[in-house]
Amino acid sequence: MNTPQKPAQTFWGLWNTSFGFFGIQLAFALQNANVSRIFQALGSKVDDLAFLWIAGPVTGLVVQPLIGHWSDRTWGRFGRRRPYFVAGAVLAALALLGLPNTPLLIAAALFLWLLDASLNVAMEPFRAFVGDMTPPHQRAQGFALQTWFIGAGAVLGSLAPAAFNALGIANTAPEGVIPPSVRYSFYLGAFAMVAAVAWTALRVREYSPAEMAAFADEPEAAAGHEPLVYPARGPLWMLGGAALLGVVLALGLDKQLLVLGGGLVAFGLLQVVVRARASTGTLAQVISDLAQMPRAMRQLALAQFFTWVALFILWIYTTPVVTREVFHATDTSGAAYNAGADWVGVMFAFYNGVAALAAFALPVLARRIGNVRTHMVGLGAGALAFLLLLVIRDAHLLLLPMALVGVAWASILGMPYVILTRVLPARKFGIYIGLFNLFIVIPQLIVATAMGGVMRSFFPDQPKWTMLVAAVVMAGAVIAMARVEEQD
Repeated sequence: MNTPQKPAQTFWGLWNTSFGFFGIQLAFALQNANVSRIFQALGSKVDDLAFLWIAGPVTGLVVQPLIGHWSDRTWGRFGRRRPYFVAGAVLAALALLGLPNTPLLIAAALFLWLLDASLNVAMEPFRAFVGDMTPPHQRAQGFALQTWFIGAGAVLGSLAPAAFNALGIANTAPEGVIPPSVRYSFYLGAFAMVAAVAWTALRVREYSPAEMAAFADEPEAAAGHEPLVYPARGPLWMLGGAALLGVVLALGLDKQLLVLGGGLVAFGLLQVVVRARASTGTLAQVISDLAQMPRAMRQLALAQFFTWVALFILWIYTTPVVTREVFHATDTSGAAYNAGADWVGVMFAFYNGVAALAAFALPVLARRIGNVRTHMVGLGAGALAFLLLLVIRDAHLLLLPMALVGVAWASILGMPYVILTRVLPARKFGIYIGLFNLFIVIPQLIVATAMGGVMRSFFPDQPKWTMLVAAVVMAGAVIAMARVEEQD
């Protein structure tokens, strides 16, 4: 008897599978382009911005692997991945409604935590969802269309404040108040988030576990689970974290680094406890999967780490760099500052628009030179973009480096996942993509805890030099990609 192949999706099948990412990325774009603006309007200093963003990476460290693990094992009347991204969409919408309406900086930071946690809950299963719903030969096309939706949503989210201002809605407000154009943009994001995710949830029927196991092109979907592995390096992680805590306290370094040291100690302690108890629960399984990552995934992780250090710097510091260096403004309630902040939204929209177009060009290039080299080209464009952001002082010329960022962003959103899906077992798409995303959130945590201290120590009141740091680490990502062994 012939074993059935997983059927290829039609164009509209791929469209429906990825449409929810439009709303998710619109929300991400509003966050990336406007949260620093909101924090500054509520009284935050420039060198404190990174620490206020810390909620996202801390949450992602916990949420992404757990959601991936649970979604791999979920099946009910509402499906496998859908319950997670629907719940995440609803919670993210609530956070989008609350974030621009609070007068308190601490409350804004808490709403950012809720927003980032919810977006993680919604986004992580969507990556695995594309793998679930497409046969192996169609996944590059599926991730390309997903990248297009990410770019389209980000364009709308980034342009929203400037568009509302063009309609006559004020983009300035008294000190301590968020401009109406920003508030209305977040309301738009809340609606789009729920509507887009609901479209995918209602239009796509997921394959059951039995159907996945029966497909001939997903032979590993039915394979047995690997034995649990208990890493023995927990004490080393604890020792490293304790050493960092001691150095910070002894030398009086930035107290934000205590968060990083404490995280290392906690990670090591968790490994020690799991190993000592020979646990078989969820945390033990996640740690075991982390220890058994495929070789290609380990190689990609280093490049991913450097890449996202640079991206997080871009999202945190572009607003203060552009408003200070190009619009010569530091008063967050003034017209010049808010015009500069709006222009950052235009810049982010532009790079996402370029990414939406580049998403379909990169697979063509990949067929010629391979996925790894294609990603190296994309990351190289990003490194050059950061150098240009350091030196360009004309607002319109800033669109040139943004075009290069767009090429890099398209590659970052697609190429690593195309490479990964060649080596990941189908039954573990969720957990391994969740673990791979740790190498997105760990660099965010490092930037959030360390970058403020770096700014105060080396370039106080000169945020432009953060772009040089970003250029160097993005070049490191290119070098790391050269080590990745691509598999057919």
